[in-house]
Amino acid sequence: MAAPPTVRFAPSPTGFIHIGNARTALINWLYALRAGGRFILRFDDTDLERSRREYADAIEADLAWLGIVPDLTCRQSERMALYEAAAEKLKRAGRLYPAYETAEELDRRRKRQQALGRPPIYDRAALKLSDAERAALEAEGRKPHWRFKLDARVVHWNDSVRGSSHIDCASLSDPVLRREDGSYLYTLPSVVDDIDLGVTHVIRGDDHVTNTAVQIQIFEALAAAAPAFGHHNLLTDAGGEGLSKRSGALSIRSLRESGVEALAVAALAVLVGSAEAVRPVASLAELAESFDLADISRAAARFDEAELRALSARVLHHLPFAAVRERLEALGVAGPIAAPFWTATRGNLARLDEAAAWWGVVHGAIAPIVEDRGFLAEAVACLPEEPWDEKTWSAWTATLKTRTGRKGRDLYHPLRLALTGRESGPELAALLPLIGRLRALDRLSAPSA
Repeated sequence: MAAPPTVRFAPSPTGFIHIGNARTALINWLYALRAGGRFILRFDDTDLERSRREYADAIEADLAWLGIVPDLTCRQSERMALYEAAAEKLKRAGRLYPAYETAEELDRRRKRQQALGRPPIYDRAALKLSDAERAALEAEGRKPHWRFKLDARVVHWNDSVRGSSHIDCASLSDPVLRREDGSYLYTLPSVVDDIDLGVTHVIRGDDHVTNTAVQIQIFEALAAAAPAFGHHNLLTDAGGEGLSKRSGALSIRSLRESGVEALAVAALAVLVGSAEAVRPVASLAELAESFDLADISRAAARFDEAELRALSARVLHHLPFAAVRERLEALGVAGPIAAPFWTATRGNLARLDEAAAWWGVVHGAIAPIVEDRGFLAEAVACLPEEPWDEKTWSAWTATLKTRTGRKGRDLYHPLRLALTGRESGPELAALLPLIGRLRALDRLSAPSA
């Protein structure tokens, strides 16, 4: 039997994560959840200038809201010694070499190659430099960036989403792993961490497909087995535009603050652009049981915020009281009638915080709307004695129908207006026992406006 997988989500804390980032996090979480594996949250914060601790804290809060609780959290900024050791190993093996070209020089070379109809890949001029030439460049004040020397071969892997995949590394420039200032780009620290932390499956967006061939070669150069790779399709907004942490578009933080349900965000983020229909789920465990990487389409998937809000309401309508008890208590909805209140009202809510208004209808003072004082007097006259239950409404209105000859909207709507002060809302059969006879009498007896 295969060992449980270890996966990771590796955001850069340079902004708030958006729904596209959350898609990657959720897919990894569900994969680990289904297989009893481990989920690692790794902050790729080697960009010290742009990385912020407040963004890292916000990412952790967003993941917790979605229901993702990492087994381990680590930060690349605290693991630099590992990257230094790996870089030295690659240097000794002749796979990491210094290059001294400036950005302007490299740009001119690329343009020249393109003008000649050649692919704009790095020509490895740095490998032809003599010791004396390198010393002369450094004497000018130039500091090298460091490139990984790729083997000019085709790298194959079986992608968990895309199936059999390959990249011809002869078509790629030797990637820069370390900048002139000594800081590392994403590539080497990512590989080193995956080795050190025992990551078995790297599941990420398909914008990283080309990186995979490079990283597999680095794994091999460090004498480590590469993990399995899977590349899922990316999300766009409803207009087909890409998402960005810097723009704040569809950030998890803004979605949370707008009142949508976390389970709706999870279901839509994961299921959109897959073979499985988007639907409400009761838990991430339920979503994990049905989710399969092989069901993900290769085409980009559009995330429609209007669809999210509709799905959020559907999720809310199915949530049991136990799942929302604490959130309702925070709204002041508590006590012995809180559970039946939730059952009665949830089907009419678009957001959970709307429950507070209906709690006021049931439990507080309202302004009854009186359309026909005489009809309401008849309603008072035949109002049953307590105890009341879900059958009280039908028994009461049947009697009232016989006494007045009213039926349909003419019978029910004036009662709703008087009892709730609202034109529409939850079924009165469920609300009436919660309102109680005393409040009902008071509202039915209110003077005409």
